[in-house]
Amino acid sequence: MYCTNEHLRDYQQEMKLRLFEEWGYHRNVMVQMPTGTGKTHLLTAIVGEFLHGSNTPVWIVAHRRELVEQIEETVARYGMRKEDGRVRVLSIQWLSRNGKVMDEEPGLIVIDEAHHALAETYRELWKRYPEARKLGMTATPCRLNGRGFTDLFDSLVTSWTVEEFIGKGWLSSFDYVSIRADSREQRLIDSLKKRGADGDYQVKEMNAVLNRETSIRRLYESVERYAAGKKGIVYAISIAHARRIAACYSAHGLDAVAIDSRTPASERKKLVDDFRQGRMKVLVNVDIFSEGFDCPDVEFVQLARPTLSLAKYLQQVGRGLRKSIAKESCILIDNVGLHRIFGLPTHRHDWTAMFEGRMIGNALSRARASGGLSLPAALSLTDSRGQREEVWEVVMTHGRLLEAIRNGE
Repeated sequence: MYCTNEHLRDYQQEMKLRLFEEWGYHRNVMVQMPTGTGKTHLLTAIVGEFLHGSNTPVWIVAHRRELVEQIEETVARYGMRKEDGRVRVLSIQWLSRNGKVMDEEPGLIVIDEAHHALAETYRELWKRYPEARKLGMTATPCRLNGRGFTDLFDSLVTSWTVEEFIGKGWLSSFDYVSIRADSREQRLIDSLKKRGADGDYQVKEMNAVLNRETSIRRLYESVERYAAGKKGIVYAISIAHARRIAACYSAHGLDAVAIDSRTPASERKKLVDDFRQGRMKVLVNVDIFSEGFDCPDVEFVQLARPTLSLAKYLQQVGRGLRKSIAKESCILIDNVGLHRIFGLPTHRHDWTAMFEGRMIGNALSRARASGGLSLPAALSLTDSRGQREEVWEVVMTHGRLLEAIRNGE
C-alpha cells in the first residue's frame, strides 16, 4: 500500500509513487536521479514501506565498503538499524564471497549505483533470488560499451533534469572554467590514442603524458586563480598523479592530501572526517569519491583526469552540485576539456536510449568528432591588467546559468 512520507521532498514523493506504480507491472525497476538529489533518502522511504507490507528482509547492495557504512548511517536515522536484522546493507564483494551460505531469502534487493549491475557478481543475485524484487538506483544509467540494462531491469523511471533541479533550487548553480581549445593541455589530451579494457583512455598513457611538472603546475595555478581558499575535490589519473598533485598543492600552502585504494581504511576515514569538518581543504583522489560521497559544502571540483565516460564525468561534477548554506555556487575547474565532449552538466541526456542500449555512454563525443556539438560561446575573461588569459576560459557563470534557466534557453 502506497503512503506519503513527510520527510520526502515533492520530487522524491513523485518518484516513489511512480516506482510503486511501475512495480504493479514489473518486478525489476531502475530509478534515475541526478547526483545530489537524495537517492538514499528516497531509498529509505521505499524500504520502510516495503517492510510495512512484507515480512521478508531487504538487502541494500553497494559496490564499496565506504558506501555500505554511509547507507547504514542513513537508514539507521529512519529507525532501520542493522541490529534489527530486517534491513542488511552489504557490499557486492562480501556477497560474492558469502552469498552461498546466506540463510535468508530477501524479498527486495536494492542495487545502489546500479550502473555497475552488469558485472557478473551482480548478475548472480538475479540467478540466486529470481523471486525477489530488484530496485536499481543510479544517476547515470549508461555504459561506455553501449550495453543496455534491459536483461536485468524491466523498466526505467527518470527524474527531473539537472537543469530543472538547479532552477527549482534543489541543486547548486555553478561556474564552469576550462582549458582553452587551443591550449597545450588540450592538444596533449587530444593526442591520447590508447584505450583500456573498459574502452576509456589507457591510464598508463594518460599518466605518461599528463603527470608532468608543467601540467601539475597548471592544475595548481587554476585552483589558485579561481578557487583560492575554497574546499574542493580533485580527480586524478593515477595514484602517482594524485600524490604529486597533493605534494605540489601542499608545497604552495594548500591543505591537500591524496587518497587512493592503497590508503589504509582507518587513515582514509580520518582524512575524510578532517575534510568534512573543514580541517582539510583539498582531497585529491583516484576513483574513490566519484560515487556516493556526500559532502554538500564542497566548493570546487577539479577535473584533472581525461575520460570518455559520461557516467564518470557526471558522477564527478555532481559532487559539487549538492546544495549547502555555506556556498552560493560551485566552481567546476575542467583542466582536461571534458565539456567539449559531454556538454555542461546541465546538458539533457536520453537516459532511456542508454538504458535500452541504443546509445553509448559517451554519446556526445561522436558529435564532437563530426563538428556537430553546439556549446554556448565562452565568456571573455580578463586578468587584473586587462589582458586576455591564454590558458583558461570561463565557459559559464552561475549568474548567466540561472538567467538562462529562468528564460528557458
